[in-house]
Amino acid sequence: MEIIKGKTNIDFIGKRRIAIWISSVINLAIVIGIATVGFNFGVDFAGGTLVEVKFAQSTNTEKVREGAKAGGLNEPQVQAIGSAEENSFVLRLGGTTQLTDVSEKAAEAAIRGAADVVTLSKDLENGLINFRVKAKVDPATLKAAVEKSGTGVKEVRELGETNGNFDYQIVSAGMADKVTQALKTGMAGSQFEVRRVDYVGPQIGRQLRNQGVSALVLAMFAILLYVAFRFDLKFGPGALVAMLHDVIMVAGYFLVSRREFNLTSIAVLLTILGYSINDTIVIYDRIREEMVKYKGKPLAEIINIAVNDTLSRTILTSGVTALSLIGLLVFGVGEIFDFAAAMLVGIVVGTYSSVYIASPLVIWLDEREHQNDGAAGKPISSGV
Repeated sequence: MEIIKGKTNIDFIGKRRIAIWISSVINLAIVIGIATVGFNFGVDFAGGTLVEVKFAQSTNTEKVREGAKAGGLNEPQVQAIGSAEENSFVLRLGGTTQLTDVSEKAAEAAIRGAADVVTLSKDLENGLINFRVKAKVDPATLKAAVEKSGTGVKEVRELGETNGNFDYQIVSAGMADKVTQALKTGMAGSQFEVRRVDYVGPQIGRQLRNQGVSALVLAMFAILLYVAFRFDLKFGPGALVAMLHDVIMVAGYFLVSRREFNLTSIAVLLTILGYSINDTIVIYDRIREEMVKYKGKPLAEIINIAVNDTLSRTILTSGVTALSLIGLLVFGVGEIFDFAAAMLVGIVVGTYSSVYIASPLVIWLDEREHQNDGAAGKPISSGV
């Protein structure tokens, strides 16, 4: 069985200039969009709280969102997971504790109203308020005052006496408790269970984001070294630019669709790097073989021959991979759907870049090398 019977003779390289121009415009637009609008970072990178709940009765995303807002949550992100019959949802909110930039002033005012405060400091990231008072205060009074101000309290700690003053620490409740309370209030009568709670602090989120970018850069650098070692040095830049093109294009999917950019997205980009360079190396290998076979031919013609020779393999490889992804798109939800959609974009642009980005750059570098040799008075060999 053959997808393409016989040898094709399509002039791929002849369209390289318009293809590179279109790709450059799209890539520039995506980079500007990332710099100005930015990604919709998920909890992994932005920090925050993720709560998965399952309802006993039938409901939908809009009802859960409206119920959460009615219970006091500000613009919660709600996403259905699993089949409609499962009635399972994920709620995402910024912050890991109920002590936020908005609530901390009200909490401080409540503490000062309940006790004669000497000093007070707040650790918003960890949800802590440390303060010293002149006279001993009942922890239950402090807890009630702070909770009345709108910040849930997990614990009030008595830290002891210092120079006649008394030290206390208030530990605010987690955001998951607020989500649970909001759903109980806004969806009164509904029965649900909390199945999963994930917390990621802002500092950890930044570290994960930086490590993800570092992984991409190191992977591209390692691939560049491999290509430069296995092939002629003029092949390396083409592979690198093609990889950058693919990463930017897949990042554009997350930018335009506003799907969450998280650790799964980094996994997609790393997978696309490997997929893209695999297709590029197959074409590069065939180019190297054809350069020996067709000595004296212009490099552009040799590359055209190589691309046509590998066309059937490229279609089969990309097509079979795309079939599995289409299945995930139809039946997958949440992060599985995002992974499949981004991978599908990556396969298309990865195949395209191997032909229209990586190969033309080899031609351009070869032409520059010949021009430099000619200017230096060196003999110029045809085609290589």
